[in-house]
Amino acid sequence: MKIIRSPSGMTAWSEGLRREGVRIGLVPTMGALHDGHRALIRAARLRCDALVVSIFVNPTQFGPHEDLTNYPRPISHDRALCKKEGVDVCFEPNVTAMYPEGFQTTVNLPAIATGGKGKCAHIIFQGLRPW
Repeated sequence: MKIIRSPSGMTAWSEGLRREGVRIGLVPTMGALHDGHRALIRAARLRCDALVVSIFVNPTQFGPHEDLTNYPRPISHDRALCKKEGVDVCFEPNVTAMYPEGFQTTVNLPAIATGGKGKCAHIIFQGLRPW
């Protein structure tokens, strides 16, 4: 299993495979993987040729009263689970890589797109970033 930490490295790896016609699956996570993640990984594995699990504790997905510093980060456990499930790449960027100086892109959804979950869903979707 390969570990990639930079968005440019992830782009290079995935573009190379796409040129060969390889279907790449992605299971985006914030780590602290559990059986729900394992089920997503297994489902994705059945539908793709190569599989990426992103492990990124995204600070923009935490509300003002949520504790980012105490969010669990058991990276050794997460990697072991991924390896056992046949994941090809763990994408493990840091905050600086995902949000470089001058970063300005956000995703804003209308209220109807948040499924009625209001402000919480807005915070989660606003923190999403494509690589």
